[in-house]
Amino acid sequence: MAFVAGMPLLYFIGGGAALAAIAPLVYFFGLKEYQQNRVLIFLNPENDPLGAGYHITQSKIAIGSGGVFGKGFLNGTQSHLDYLPEGHTDFVFATMAEEWGLMGGLAVMAGFFFLLRWGLRVGLESRSRFGQLVAVGLTAMMFFSIMINLMMVMGLAPVAGIPLPFISHGGSSFLTVMISIGIIMSIERHPARRQFG
Repeated sequence: MAFVAGMPLLYFIGGGAALAAIAPLVYFFGLKEYQQNRVLIFLNPENDPLGAGYHITQSKIAIGSGGVFGKGFLNGTQSHLDYLPEGHTDFVFATMAEEWGLMGGLAVMAGFFFLLRWGLRVGLESRSRFGQLVAVGLTAMMFFSIMINLMMVMGLAPVAGIPLPFISHGGSSFLTVMISIGIIMSIERHPARRQFG
């Protein structure tokens, strides 16, 4: 939202550099031991494959065992034999990739791509400044939920417990995303209005 609002790029570069500089201090003095373990396990899950690295290891096995076309609906072994923890919430993408394979995973990502592209287009084409910022902000919120969940499931980010929009089981996440979609639709329908109604 700050970028769309016109904040200079130098501020983002400076903020990124400041975060990189204080990251070691936050790690050693701001995180509890179990949080530090999550970061270390993310970097090398094989250090504790039956403990803290279990989630990531089983998720990678599930995704890899799906192959190109998957094992078929409800035929996933990792998820249905309870090797994969939280296979219906945080790690639902791993469950789906095991059953539907690479093609199913790419189809889900394509759906998310078109949803996010639509949200950005609505924000950038809105004739009110408020509509632009709200649509872009809500789209960014969905983007970060999708990105963090997918990266977490594939072992590219620490396990954070962020659900995958529209797919993870859970009411509050689904309700939040649906409200966001409704607001973006309202902005698309009334691109020049400053308030909703």
